[in-house]
Amino acid sequence: MAKISRLPDTVANKISAGEVVQRPASVIKELLENAIDAGASRITVMVKDAGKELIRVIDNGSGMNREDALLSVERFATSKISGVEDLDTLMSLGFRGEALASISSVSHFEMKTRQSASALALRFRYEGGALLEESEVSGEEGTSVSVRNLFYNVPARRKFLKSNATEFRHIFEAVKALALAYGDIEWRMYSDDEELFHFRSPDIRERLDYFYGSGFSEGLLAITEENDYLSIHGFIGKPGMMKRHKSDQLFFVNRRIIQNRMLSQALQQAYGELLAERQAPFAMLFLGIEPSRVDVNVHPAKLEVKFEDERSVRNMFYPVIKRAVQLHDFSPDLSAAPLQESPGGEVRQVDEALYRRLMYHDRPGKMSTTGELYEGFRENSLAAASPQRSGSSRQEEIFPLREAEERWRKESGVPAGDEVLTTILQSRFQDDQSDTEPGGAEPKIWQLHNKYIICQIKNGMMIIDQHVAHERVLYERALDVMNQNVPNSQQLLFPQKVELRQWEYEVFEDIRDDLYRLGFNLRDFGSRTVMIEGIPQDVRSGTEVTILQDMISGYQENASKLRLEKRDNLAKSYSCRNAIMAGQKLSLEEMRSLIDNLFATRVPYSCPHGRPVIIKLMLDQLDRMFGRT
Repeated sequence: MAKISRLPDTVANKISAGEVVQRPASVIKELLENAIDAGASRITVMVKDAGKELIRVIDNGSGMNREDALLSVERFATSKISGVEDLDTLMSLGFRGEALASISSVSHFEMKTRQSASALALRFRYEGGALLEESEVSGEEGTSVSVRNLFYNVPARRKFLKSNATEFRHIFEAVKALALAYGDIEWRMYSDDEELFHFRSPDIRERLDYFYGSGFSEGLLAITEENDYLSIHGFIGKPGMMKRHKSDQLFFVNRRIIQNRMLSQALQQAYGELLAERQAPFAMLFLGIEPSRVDVNVHPAKLEVKFEDERSVRNMFYPVIKRAVQLHDFSPDLSAAPLQESPGGEVRQVDEALYRRLMYHDRPGKMSTTGELYEGFRENSLAAASPQRSGSSRQEEIFPLREAEERWRKESGVPAGDEVLTTILQSRFQDDQSDTEPGGAEPKIWQLHNKYIICQIKNGMMIIDQHVAHERVLYERALDVMNQNVPNSQQLLFPQKVELRQWEYEVFEDIRDDLYRLGFNLRDFGSRTVMIEGIPQDVRSGTEVTILQDMISGYQENASKLRLEKRDNLAKSYSCRNAIMAGQKLSLEEMRSLIDNLFATRVPYSCPHGRPVIIKLMLDQLDRMFGRT
């Protein structure tokens, strides 16, 4: 007697339901995809008891005749494909032909459907996958599917459902994704007979503001890019909007909501150091690609897709996001803690902000570009000053004193290591440089406690951390020098000798070639002793030995804690150790030069380690802090 037998359809459907119908949200997703594929322009979703008691989806799509309606609840019956070759041109959301069969097998299932040419609607009622009743009733054109008592006949599955709050959150996320993807459809949703939303307008920003909060869409950056292989459009958010989960990253391929690790990682990498640990950027991005170049048949619930050439998709996707991030103002704003009036009439801050007067905006205003922020600085901080010197470069040295110092040394024959004469030179140079411009006009730039640079911008002020700003400049410059292999070394008149410990020398041997590319001219001078004969142009005179030792220490520390590419690690260590420090007084010209160089970088808003460089405080925020509005 044979040990293997064919499973009855009722058993097979229940097993299939375990893959397709994991929770009420799975049912919602399948029914909504069917409604969209039916050409609906209006869809209503109703749930009770977080979908455990009732799920109902009503659409005004094309409807079905009796034969199609009965077949739709059979396993592997579909109108979307007829042969395997159709999978290469698939644009519909549903195609497997198993969703309704699986759903009806684990619920009390009812379907009403009417085509435009029919006077009455057809009604079919199933229980546990078995057809119990068929009748004709009055009904609107389209299809209505009701799913009651989900998993009533699979108690183990029903027992493992989460709380109503959790299950409803999954339902809401499923509806939200499709409501955002299909702005041309009118959407309405009810929960326990309460209307949650009714979107009549196709305005996608209205829907974003509903789902994420009033004004949310104003802080989004629109993305649009298209070529013969791939099209990308949608929105990404500012770092201040990133205190959220990766569930707020919505990727659509040919308008199908998907999960894709490669796209998520590429998005994360495009933001780079702008993100703090465990932050995830908001994104709603639509990718259009030839159906034959993507396989949507790799997941039972159709949540994952496989690209024919994933590397090509990433190589097109990543630069588009990276370029958008680099070109726009991603500096955080400060906002006052919200105020409320007590019963006695006293205005005070809300409880959760009593201890914290300032906070980052998580609903920033309209997005502006980096160029607009820099132009605002030039126009408002330097408006009263004389025009920028002709021929000056934004890539000039941070410290103009260095050039004057080198010229003076050559003319006078003073050795580079003479710190006393260096101090005298700097004093003379600063005496010659007035901190006010000709005619008594004073630029609106100040140094606060020798740590922060404050300058006026349009409608507010910009605060810059001088150390991390210089760190960003040096970091990008170091990477460019190493990658482009451009000369960056200046020879020392008197070479400096440094003796390294055993572990330091081992690290030195590992990074010797990149140190040379960076501008360090080094040669061995006995056991574990190194002679410094040349240094990068940004290294301050007299710090050669300590900079090299600190770089080696920083490189080793980063290597033990972080997984960094070798040159990235070296550039981070170099910039951190060589940047101007908090407490160092800067002249007006040095501050202006630092700001110019900062805005010439690719990412001026964060240091290589992710700390913010620029913070803005706008006039309207100050007005709220002082109770003026």
